[in-house]
Amino acid sequence: MKIAMIGTGYVGLVSGVCFSDFGHDVVCVDKDASKIERLNRGEVPIYEPGLDALMARNVEAGRLSFTQDLQQAIDGADAVFIAVGTPTRRGDGHADLTYVMAAAEEIARAADHYIVVVTKSTVPVGTNAEVRDVVAKANPALDFDVASNPEFLREGAAIDDFMKPDRVVVGVESDRAAQVMADIYRPLYLRDFPIITTDLESAEMIKYAANAFLATKITFINEIAALCEKTGADVKQVSKGMGLDGRIGNKFLHAGPGYGGSCFPKDTKALARIGQDFASPMHITETVITVNEEIKRRMIDKVRDLCGGSFNGKTVAVLGVTFKPNTDDMRDAPSLTIVPAMVGGGATVRVTDPQGQREGKDLLPGVAWFDDPYAAAEGADVLIILTEWNEFRALNLRRMVEAAPGLRMADLRNVYSADAAREAGFAAYEAIGRKGFGV
Repeated sequence: MKIAMIGTGYVGLVSGVCFSDFGHDVVCVDKDASKIERLNRGEVPIYEPGLDALMARNVEAGRLSFTQDLQQAIDGADAVFIAVGTPTRRGDGHADLTYVMAAAEEIARAADHYIVVVTKSTVPVGTNAEVRDVVAKANPALDFDVASNPEFLREGAAIDDFMKPDRVVVGVESDRAAQVMADIYRPLYLRDFPIITTDLESAEMIKYAANAFLATKITFINEIAALCEKTGADVKQVSKGMGLDGRIGNKFLHAGPGYGGSCFPKDTKALARIGQDFASPMHITETVITVNEEIKRRMIDKVRDLCGGSFNGKTVAVLGVTFKPNTDDMRDAPSLTIVPAMVGGGATVRVTDPQGQREGKDLLPGVAWFDDPYAAAEGADVLIILTEWNEFRALNLRRMVEAAPGLRMADLRNVYSADAAREAGFAAYEAIGRKGFGV
Protein backbone atom coordinates (compact mmCIF):
# COMPACT_ATOMS: atom_id res chain seq x y z
CA MET A 1 0.00 0.00 0.00
CA LYS A 2 1.04 3.61 -0.40
CA ILE A 3 1.09 5.79 2.70
CA ALA A 4 1.72 9.52 3.07
CA MET A 5 2.98 10.68 6.46
CA ILE A 6 2.56 14.38 7.19
CA GLY A 7 5.12 15.51 9.75
CA THR A 8 8.63 14.19 10.32
CA GLY A 9 8.83 14.85 14.03
CA TYR A 10 9.27 12.03 16.51
CA VAL A 11 5.97 10.25 15.87
CA GLY A 12 5.81 10.87 12.13
CA LEU A 13 9.36 9.82 11.37
CA VAL A 14 9.35 6.70 13.52
CA SER A 15 5.94 5.64 12.20
CA GLY A 16 6.86 6.32 8.59
CA VAL A 17 10.10 4.37 8.82
CA CYS A 18 8.42 1.44 10.54
CA PHE A 19 5.53 1.33 8.06
CA SER A 20 8.06 1.19 5.23
CA ASP A 21 9.75 -1.70 7.00
CA PHE A 22 6.39 -3.49 6.87
CA GLY A 23 6.77 -3.33 3.09
CA HIS A 24 4.54 -0.32 2.38
CA ASP A 25 5.53 2.53 0.06
CA VAL A 26 5.86 5.51 2.41
CA VAL A 27 6.40 9.18 1.57
CA CYS A 28 7.10 11.47 4.52
CA VAL A 29 6.16 15.12 4.08
CA ASP A 30 7.38 18.17 5.97
CA LYS A 31 7.31 21.90 5.26
CA ASP A 32 10.73 22.36 6.87
CA ALA A 33 13.09 22.36 3.89
CA SER A 34 16.22 21.95 6.00
CA LYS A 35 14.75 18.87 7.71
CA ILE A 36 13.84 17.26 4.39
CA GLU A 37 17.31 18.01 3.05
CA ARG A 38 18.88 16.33 6.08
CA LEU A 39 16.63 13.29 5.77
CA ASN A 40 17.45 12.96 2.07
CA ARG A 41 21.12 13.00 3.04
CA GLY A 42 20.44 10.12 5.40
CA GLU A 43 20.66 12.22 8.56
CA VAL A 44 18.16 11.53 11.37
CA PRO A 45 17.13 14.80 13.09
CA ILE A 46 16.17 13.06 16.36
CA TYR A 47 17.96 10.57 18.58
CA GLU A 48 16.23 7.22 18.69
CA PRO A 49 18.31 4.03 18.98
CA GLY A 50 18.30 2.02 15.75
CA LEU A 51 16.28 4.52 13.72
CA ASP A 52 19.17 5.62 11.50
CA ALA A 53 19.94 2.07 10.31
CA LEU A 54 16.27 1.20 9.77
CA MET A 55 15.70 4.39 7.80
CA ALA A 56 18.74 3.82 5.61
CA ARG A 57 17.68 0.25 4.85
CA ASN A 58 14.22 1.23 3.67
CA VAL A 59 15.41 4.23 1.67
CA GLU A 60 17.87 1.95 -0.11
CA ALA A 61 15.07 -0.54 -0.76
CA GLY A 62 13.03 2.23 -2.42
CA ARG A 63 10.14 2.03 0.03
CA LEU A 64 10.80 5.29 1.90
CA SER A 65 11.26 8.83 0.65
CA PHE A 66 11.01 12.41 1.91
CA THR A 67 9.55 15.48 0.26
CA GLN A 68 8.03 18.91 0.78
CA ASP A 69 5.52 18.22 -2.00
CA LEU A 70 2.23 17.12 -0.41
CA GLN A 71 0.61 16.59 -3.81
CA GLN A 72 3.33 14.13 -4.80
CA ALA A 73 3.03 12.28 -1.50
CA ILE A 74 -0.76 11.91 -1.70
CA ASP A 75 -0.88 10.92 -5.36
CA GLY A 76 -2.07 7.32 -5.40
CA ALA A 77 -1.94 6.98 -1.60
CA ASP A 78 -4.37 4.68 0.19
CA ALA A 79 -4.03 6.56 3.48
CA VAL A 80 -2.52 9.80 4.68
CA PHE A 81 -1.45 10.08 8.31
CA ILE A 82 -1.44 13.38 10.17
CA ALA A 83 1.47 13.31 12.61
CA VAL A 84 2.00 16.97 13.45
CA GLY A 85 2.50 18.60 16.81
CA THR A 86 -0.36 19.26 19.25
CA PRO A 87 1.37 21.34 21.93
CA THR A 88 -0.42 22.72 24.95
CA ARG A 89 -2.15 25.94 23.98
CA ARG A 90 -1.07 28.89 26.03
CA GLY A 91 -3.51 30.11 28.61
CA ASP A 92 -6.10 27.34 28.74
CA GLY A 93 -4.38 23.92 28.71
CA HIS A 94 -6.09 22.79 25.51
CA ALA A 95 -4.19 20.86 22.86
CA ASP A 96 -3.42 23.26 20.02
CA LEU A 97 -5.00 21.75 16.91
CA THR A 98 -3.86 24.45 14.49
CA TYR A 99 -1.41 22.20 12.67
CA VAL A 100 -3.82 19.25 12.56
CA MET A 101 -6.60 21.26 10.94
CA ALA A 102 -4.22 22.96 8.53
CA ALA A 103 -2.95 19.55 7.44
CA ALA A 104 -6.52 18.26 7.00
CA GLU A 105 -7.40 21.18 4.74
CA GLU A 106 -4.26 20.75 2.66
CA ILE A 107 -4.99 17.04 2.25
CA ALA A 108 -8.48 17.83 1.02
CA ARG A 109 -7.19 20.24 -1.60
CA ALA A 110 -4.49 17.84 -2.81
CA ALA A 111 -6.46 14.56 -2.93
CA ASP A 112 -8.48 13.49 -5.98
CA HIS A 113 -9.32 9.86 -5.12
CA TYR A 114 -10.67 7.84 -2.21
CA ILE A 115 -8.35 8.14 0.73
CA VAL A 116 -8.41 7.51 4.47
CA VAL A 117 -7.30 10.50 6.52
CA VAL A 118 -5.73 9.10 9.67
CA THR A 119 -4.96 11.16 12.75
CA LYS A 120 -1.79 9.88 14.40
CA SER A 121 -1.27 12.97 16.53
CA THR A 122 -2.63 12.93 20.07
CA VAL A 123 -5.88 14.90 19.91
CA PRO A 124 -8.87 15.57 22.19
CA VAL A 125 -12.13 13.68 21.85
CA GLY A 126 -14.11 15.05 18.94
CA THR A 127 -11.10 16.12 16.87
CA ASN A 128 -11.50 13.49 14.16
CA ALA A 129 -15.09 14.58 13.65
CA GLU A 130 -13.75 18.11 13.16
CA VAL A 131 -11.15 16.81 10.72
CA ARG A 132 -13.95 15.15 8.75
CA ASP A 133 -15.84 18.44 8.59
CA VAL A 134 -12.74 20.39 7.54
CA VAL A 135 -11.94 17.96 4.72
CA ALA A 136 -15.56 17.87 3.50
CA LYS A 137 -15.80 21.65 3.48
CA ALA A 138 -12.50 22.12 1.64
CA ASN A 139 -13.32 19.50 -1.01
CA PRO A 140 -17.02 18.54 -1.08
CA ALA A 141 -16.50 16.17 -3.99
CA LEU A 142 -13.78 14.11 -2.30
CA ASP A 143 -14.53 10.48 -1.42
CA PHE A 144 -12.81 9.88 1.93
CA ASP A 145 -13.01 8.47 5.42
CA VAL A 146 -11.35 9.52 8.64
CA ALA A 147 -9.67 7.27 11.17
CA SER A 148 -8.06 7.69 14.58
CA ASN A 149 -4.83 5.78 15.19
CA PRO A 150 -3.15 7.11 18.35
CA GLU A 151 0.50 6.28 18.95
CA PHE A 152 1.92 4.58 22.04
CA LEU A 153 5.65 4.97 21.43
CA ARG A 154 8.14 5.25 24.28
CA GLU A 155 11.09 7.42 23.40
CA GLY A 156 14.20 5.28 23.46
CA ALA A 157 12.21 2.12 22.66
CA ALA A 158 9.97 3.38 19.87
CA ILE A 159 10.92 0.92 17.14
CA ASP A 160 10.30 -2.08 19.37
CA ASP A 161 7.03 -0.52 20.53
CA PHE A 162 5.89 -0.10 16.93
CA MET A 163 6.97 -3.55 15.77
CA LYS A 164 5.85 -5.41 18.91
CA PRO A 165 3.05 -3.28 20.35
CA ASP A 166 1.01 -3.95 23.47
CA ARG A 167 -1.92 -3.00 21.25
CA VAL A 168 -2.87 -1.00 18.18
CA VAL A 169 -5.92 1.22 18.50
CA VAL A 170 -7.94 2.10 15.39
CA GLY A 171 -11.06 4.27 15.41
CA VAL A 172 -13.19 4.24 12.25
CA GLU A 173 -16.69 5.04 11.00
CA SER A 174 -16.97 2.65 8.05
CA ASP A 175 -16.09 -0.90 7.06
CA ARG A 176 -14.17 0.48 4.10
CA ALA A 177 -11.85 2.50 6.34
CA ALA A 178 -11.51 -0.44 8.72
CA GLN A 179 -10.32 -2.62 5.83
CA VAL A 180 -7.71 -0.06 4.74
CA MET A 181 -6.36 0.13 8.28
CA ALA A 182 -6.39 -3.67 8.56
CA ASP A 183 -4.32 -3.89 5.36
CA ILE A 184 -1.85 -1.35 6.69
CA TYR A 185 -1.39 -3.26 9.94
CA ARG A 186 -1.59 -6.73 8.35
CA PRO A 187 1.96 -7.67 9.47
CA LEU A 188 0.86 -7.23 13.08
CA TYR A 189 -2.41 -9.10 12.55
CA LEU A 190 -0.42 -12.02 11.20
CA ARG A 191 1.67 -12.10 14.38
CA ASP A 192 -1.42 -11.92 16.61
CA PHE A 193 -0.68 -8.56 18.24
CA PRO A 194 -3.87 -7.09 19.77
CA ILE A 195 -5.60 -4.62 17.46
CA ILE A 196 -8.63 -2.81 18.82
CA THR A 197 -11.04 -1.45 16.23
CA THR A 198 -13.55 0.96 17.76
CA ASP A 199 -15.28 4.27 17.17
CA LEU A 200 -13.45 7.57 16.76
CA GLU A 201 -14.26 8.96 20.18
CA SER A 202 -13.20 5.84 22.08
CA ALA A 203 -9.91 5.68 20.19
CA GLU A 204 -9.21 9.31 21.06
CA MET A 205 -10.08 8.76 24.72
CA ILE A 206 -7.95 5.60 25.05
CA LYS A 207 -4.78 7.58 24.38
CA TYR A 208 -5.48 10.25 26.99
CA ALA A 209 -6.75 7.79 29.58
CA ALA A 210 -3.67 5.59 29.22
CA ASN A 211 -1.17 8.43 29.54
CA ALA A 212 -3.00 10.03 32.45
CA PHE A 213 -3.04 6.70 34.29
CA LEU A 214 0.70 6.18 33.79
CA ALA A 215 1.40 9.72 34.96
CA THR A 216 -0.73 8.97 38.00
CA LYS A 217 1.32 5.86 38.82
CA ILE A 218 4.54 7.87 38.64
CA THR A 219 3.15 10.65 40.80
CA PHE A 220 1.68 8.22 43.33
CA ILE A 221 5.00 6.46 43.92
CA ASN A 222 6.74 9.83 44.20
CA GLU A 223 4.32 10.84 46.95
CA ILE A 224 4.89 7.49 48.65
CA ALA A 225 8.63 8.16 48.41
CA ALA A 226 8.21 11.43 50.28
CA LEU A 227 6.31 9.60 52.99
CA CYS A 228 8.99 6.89 53.12
CA GLU A 229 11.59 9.54 53.88
CA LYS A 230 9.54 10.67 56.86
CA THR A 231 8.82 7.19 58.18
CA GLY A 232 12.09 5.40 57.47
CA ALA A 233 10.65 3.01 54.89
CA ASP A 234 12.53 2.20 51.66
CA VAL A 235 10.56 3.14 48.52
CA LYS A 236 12.42 0.56 46.43
CA GLN A 237 11.16 -2.21 48.66
CA VAL A 238 7.70 -0.66 48.75
CA SER A 239 7.63 -0.45 44.94
CA LYS A 240 8.73 -4.05 44.62
CA GLY A 241 6.08 -5.21 47.06
CA MET A 242 3.40 -3.27 45.22
CA GLY A 243 4.51 -4.27 41.75
CA LEU A 244 4.37 -7.98 42.45
CA ASP A 245 0.61 -7.62 42.75
CA GLY A 246 -0.63 -8.52 39.28
CA ARG A 247 -3.43 -5.97 39.56
CA ILE A 248 -0.85 -3.19 39.94
CA GLY A 249 2.27 -4.26 38.03
CA ASN A 250 5.81 -2.99 38.49
CA LYS A 251 6.05 -0.57 35.57
CA PHE A 252 6.08 3.19 36.25
CA LEU A 253 6.63 2.63 39.98
CA HIS A 254 10.16 4.05 40.09
CA ALA A 255 10.50 7.11 42.30
CA GLY A 256 12.27 10.11 40.81
CA PRO A 257 12.15 13.87 40.23
CA GLY A 258 8.79 13.89 38.45
CA TYR A 259 7.57 13.04 34.96
CA GLY A 260 8.37 15.07 31.86
CA GLY A 261 8.68 14.54 28.13
CA SER A 262 6.55 15.15 25.09
CA CYS A 263 3.41 13.28 26.20
CA PHE A 264 2.53 13.13 29.89
CA PRO A 265 2.66 16.88 30.69
CA LYS A 266 0.57 18.02 27.72
CA ASP A 267 -1.78 15.03 27.72
CA THR A 268 -2.67 15.32 31.39
CA LYS A 269 -3.35 19.02 30.94
CA ALA A 270 -5.47 18.35 27.85
CA LEU A 271 -7.49 15.64 29.61
CA ALA A 272 -8.11 17.94 32.57
CA ARG A 273 -9.32 20.61 30.18
CA ILE A 274 -11.60 18.18 28.32
CA GLY A 275 -13.17 17.25 31.65
CA GLN A 276 -13.80 20.90 32.42
CA ASP A 277 -15.32 21.52 29.00
CA PHE A 278 -17.75 18.63 29.42
CA ALA A 279 -18.56 19.48 33.07
CA SER A 280 -17.02 16.20 34.19
CA PRO A 281 -13.95 17.28 36.19
CA MET A 282 -10.92 14.99 36.17
CA HIS A 283 -10.01 15.60 39.80
CA ILE A 284 -7.35 12.89 40.00
CA THR A 285 -5.60 14.10 36.85
CA GLU A 286 -5.74 17.71 38.01
CA THR A 287 -4.12 16.70 41.30
CA VAL A 288 -1.45 14.70 39.49
CA ILE A 289 -0.47 17.80 37.50
CA THR A 290 -0.18 19.88 40.67
CA VAL A 291 1.72 17.27 42.67
CA ASN A 292 4.19 16.64 39.83
CA GLU A 293 5.24 20.29 39.94
CA GLU A 294 5.53 20.11 43.72
CA ILE A 295 7.82 17.09 43.39
CA LYS A 296 10.23 19.05 41.19
CA ARG A 297 10.34 21.84 43.77
CA ARG A 298 10.98 19.26 46.49
CA MET A 299 14.02 18.08 44.52
CA ILE A 300 15.34 21.64 44.54
CA ASP A 301 14.97 21.76 48.32
CA LYS A 302 16.73 18.41 48.66
CA VAL A 303 19.74 19.59 46.66
CA ARG A 304 19.79 22.94 48.48
CA ASP A 305 19.99 21.12 51.80
CA LEU A 306 23.02 19.21 50.52
CA CYS A 307 24.56 22.57 49.65
CA GLY A 308 24.23 23.68 53.27
CA GLY A 309 21.02 25.65 52.78
CA SER A 310 22.14 27.86 49.90
CA PHE A 311 23.29 27.38 46.30
CA ASN A 312 25.34 30.56 46.39
CA GLY A 313 29.01 29.89 45.76
CA LYS A 314 28.54 26.12 45.40
CA THR A 315 29.63 24.01 42.44
CA VAL A 316 27.09 21.40 41.36
CA ALA A 317 27.70 18.62 38.83
CA VAL A 318 24.55 17.38 37.06
CA LEU A 319 24.55 13.99 35.35
CA GLY A 320 21.77 13.88 32.77
CA VAL A 321 19.28 16.55 31.72
CA THR A 322 17.02 14.82 29.17
CA PHE A 323 13.65 13.79 30.58
CA LYS A 324 14.64 10.10 30.36
CA PRO A 325 17.57 8.05 29.04
CA ASN A 326 18.01 7.02 25.40
CA THR A 327 16.52 10.21 24.00
CA ASP A 328 17.63 13.76 23.27
CA ASP A 329 14.20 15.11 24.22
CA MET A 330 14.23 17.95 26.74
CA ARG A 331 10.53 18.77 26.68
CA ASP A 332 9.24 19.39 30.21
CA ALA A 333 12.27 17.60 31.65
CA PRO A 334 12.69 18.03 35.44
CA SER A 335 16.10 19.53 34.69
CA LEU A 336 14.38 22.57 33.18
CA THR A 337 12.99 23.38 36.63
CA ILE A 338 15.84 22.15 38.86
CA VAL A 339 18.92 23.45 37.01
CA PRO A 340 17.71 27.06 36.54
CA ALA A 341 16.88 27.22 40.27
CA MET A 342 20.48 26.34 41.09
CA VAL A 343 21.92 28.78 38.57
CA GLY A 344 19.57 31.49 39.82
CA GLY A 345 20.63 30.75 43.37
CA GLY A 346 24.25 31.45 42.59
CA ALA A 347 25.61 27.98 41.93
CA THR A 348 28.19 27.08 39.31
CA VAL A 349 26.54 24.23 37.41
CA ARG A 350 28.55 21.70 35.40
CA VAL A 351 26.48 19.40 33.17
CA THR A 352 27.03 16.22 31.19
CA ASP A 353 24.51 14.23 29.15
CA PRO A 354 25.14 11.74 26.32
CA GLN A 355 22.54 13.34 24.04
CA GLY A 356 21.16 16.41 25.79
CA GLN A 357 23.64 19.11 24.83
CA ARG A 358 22.17 19.93 21.40
CA GLU A 359 18.86 21.10 22.86
CA GLY A 360 20.16 21.83 26.34
CA LYS A 361 22.58 24.55 25.29
CA ASP A 362 19.69 26.89 24.49
CA LEU A 363 17.33 25.67 27.22
CA LEU A 364 19.83 25.77 30.09
CA PRO A 365 21.80 29.01 29.81
CA GLY A 366 24.55 29.69 32.32
CA VAL A 367 25.80 26.11 32.69
CA ALA A 368 29.09 24.58 31.59
CA TRP A 369 28.99 21.40 29.49
CA PHE A 370 31.39 18.48 29.83
CA ASP A 371 31.94 15.31 27.83
CA ASP A 372 31.99 12.87 30.73
CA PRO A 373 30.80 12.64 34.34
CA TYR A 374 34.28 12.63 35.87
CA ALA A 375 35.20 15.92 34.20
CA ALA A 376 31.89 17.42 35.29
CA ALA A 377 32.39 16.32 38.90
CA GLU A 378 35.91 17.64 39.29
CA GLY A 379 35.99 20.13 42.16
CA ALA A 380 32.22 19.96 42.72
CA ASP A 381 30.50 20.28 46.08
CA VAL A 382 27.44 18.25 45.08
CA LEU A 383 26.85 15.57 42.44
CA ILE A 384 23.29 15.11 41.12
CA ILE A 385 22.10 12.09 39.15
CA LEU A 386 19.11 13.50 37.32
CA THR A 387 18.73 11.10 34.35
CA GLU A 388 19.60 7.42 34.71
CA TRP A 389 21.60 6.89 31.53
CA ASN A 390 23.43 3.56 31.46
CA GLU A 391 26.71 5.50 31.48
CA PHE A 392 25.86 6.71 34.98
CA ARG A 393 24.84 3.34 36.46
CA ALA A 394 28.32 1.95 37.11
CA LEU A 395 30.45 4.98 37.91
CA ASN A 396 33.73 4.73 39.78
CA LEU A 397 32.42 6.59 42.80
CA ARG A 398 35.78 6.61 44.56
CA ARG A 399 37.31 8.35 41.54
CA MET A 400 34.58 10.97 41.81
CA VAL A 401 35.43 11.67 45.43
CA GLU A 402 39.16 11.80 44.73
CA ALA A 403 38.50 14.53 42.14
CA ALA A 404 36.22 16.41 44.56
CA PRO A 405 37.04 15.87 48.26
CA GLY A 406 33.98 16.36 50.46
CA LEU A 407 31.64 15.58 47.55
CA ARG A 408 27.97 14.98 48.38
CA MET A 409 25.48 13.12 46.18
CA ALA A 410 21.82 13.72 45.37
CA ASP A 411 20.80 10.46 43.71
CA LEU A 412 17.45 11.51 42.27
CA ARG A 413 17.00 8.22 40.38
CA ASN A 414 17.98 5.80 43.18
CA VAL A 415 20.79 4.34 41.08
CA TYR A 416 23.17 3.77 44.01
CA SER A 417 22.79 3.20 47.74
CA ALA A 418 23.84 4.91 50.93
CA ASP A 419 26.28 2.06 51.66
CA ALA A 420 27.95 2.38 48.25
CA ALA A 421 28.25 6.15 48.61
CA ARG A 422 29.65 5.89 52.14
CA GLU A 423 32.18 3.26 51.13
CA ALA A 424 33.36 5.45 48.24
CA GLY A 425 33.96 8.34 50.62
CA PHE A 426 31.07 10.68 49.89
CA ALA A 427 30.47 13.18 52.68
CA ALA A 428 26.69 12.88 52.32
CA TYR A 429 24.15 10.99 50.27
CA GLU A 430 20.47 11.68 49.60
CA ALA A 431 18.15 9.57 47.46
CA ILE A 432 14.38 9.49 46.82
CA GLY A 433 12.36 7.68 49.47
CA ARG A 434 15.40 5.94 50.97
CA LYS A 435 17.70 6.49 53.92
CA GLY A 436 20.68 8.73 53.32
CA PHE A 437 23.43 10.05 55.54
CA GLY A 438 25.41 13.13 56.42
CA VAL A 439 22.82 15.85 55.95
